[in-house]
Amino acid sequence: MQSYKSLLGTSFALLALSVPAVLTAFQNEGPADSEEVSTLLAEARTQAYQLSVDAATMESYTRSNLSWETHGAAVTQIRAHINAAGRTMAKLEDARKTASSWQGTAIDRIRPLLKEIASNTQTVIDYLNKNTKRLFVAEYKDHIEANADVAAQLSAMIADFVDYGNTKERLNRLSAKLELGTN
Repeated sequence: MQSYKSLLGTSFALLALSVPAVLTAFQNEGPADSEEVSTLLAEARTQAYQLSVDAATMESYTRSNLSWETHGAAVTQIRAHINAAGRTMAKLEDARKTASSWQGTAIDRIRPLLKEIASNTQTVIDYLNKNTKRLFVAEYKDHIEANADVAAQLSAMIADFVDYGNTKERLNRLSAKLELGTN
């Protein structure tokens, strides 16, 4: 029992010693977080989640005998979500000058994934326009599957960045409440 208490005490001591280091790391990052960029990232998170749901749904269509019209409606929905995400991306680029370091990194990492999804989606649209009767060809399925994978990756990544920002904000509020300041 004594060894357990000693181990528990050591664990709490290590935790207590690490909190100031974590707070300092968050506080010494550079420019303050931009509220506008944080809001836009939260909007992008919602859009990317919806895009990933739509892309996964369309990917499931490749395993069933649905009409090309159903595929067309799904890809139209995906295109609309990509366009909305593209508008949000443009706003993020415009707000970049006020972004903190981590927010700039988020913007940089979103852009190529969104471009990849847009490119794959355009390929699917082009294919559907020319091949309404060939919905089970490997090439078509590969583009749809790639879209689902990249959309899921984009959604998870943006959610992680938003979670990071929220956690950072909570730690800053706690630091201020406890009057810890910076070292």
